[in-house]
Amino acid sequence: MRHGIVLFTSDRGITPAQAAKAAEDAGFDTLYVPEHTHIPVKRDAAHPGTGDETLPDDRYMRTLDPWVSLATAAAVTERIGLSTAVALPVESDPITLAKTIATLDHLSGGRVTVGAGFGWNTDELTDHHVPAAKRRTVLREYLEAMRALWTQEEASYDGEFVSFGASWAWPKPAQGTVPVIIGAGAGPKTFAWIAAHADGWMTTPIETDIADKAKQLHEAWAEAGRDGAPDIRVLVTFKPSPEDIAGWAAAGVTELIWGLPDKDADEVVAFIGRHGARLGLS
Repeated sequence: MRHGIVLFTSDRGITPAQAAKAAEDAGFDTLYVPEHTHIPVKRDAAHPGTGDETLPDDRYMRTLDPWVSLATAAAVTERIGLSTAVALPVESDPITLAKTIATLDHLSGGRVTVGAGFGWNTDELTDHHVPAAKRRTVLREYLEAMRALWTQEEASYDGEFVSFGASWAWPKPAQGTVPVIIGAGAGPKTFAWIAAHADGWMTTPIETDIADKAKQLHEAWAEAGRDGAPDIRVLVTFKPSPEDIAGWAAAGVTELIWGLPDKDADEVVAFIGRHGARLGLS
């Protein structure tokens, strides 16, 4: 089972490049960063963790751009994967975003995975002209359009929210395409969506009964006729026992994602080193 580190980026504390270098040195497999373009002050959307308009962390309004952050991380590392937990693709132009992600994958030697969300903050989506009731449809079209640009010599797409004629777009991702992992609450609708349109699932911070839900996703995957198995990544929000970790591995979990403290850079680097040693990574 792989191990990743998620840095809740902000304009204070450790930089993504510093965290990525420390994580790679400590033996971690992936660095994750989040995305929020902005946080509307007046909101109707409730945060899934607090249940109301209050935010559990002021870094929500201070997050750095994820793709710039990962580019700085790529420049100082050689091996570690570069991902998001989670990005909000529907808040960007899909043609431009496809170019940005393909460029990052090309320059990093094929290290990019997109962790994408549907978007809990519907007020934020509204400012980007994304109808909340259709955000899953918008994301599906964005992913289909971006994959066309990543994989086809002459790409085109004709959808409700994305449309462009035959076009050339290089570079292509070094991987051929870019894997997409959906970070969302578990359920039959979400798992059917993932099985149809994505490469795996990332748990939410409030997820429980992960092994059982992983089994449900595997069943949805098989029902959709997908080959292989979904990539399942667990955001670890408590201290798991060895039995927890063994149970997740048996259920097909492929990566555990560990959070970093909101502290000074030296303290975070020391934490990464200690945690990697505890996990036996270095």
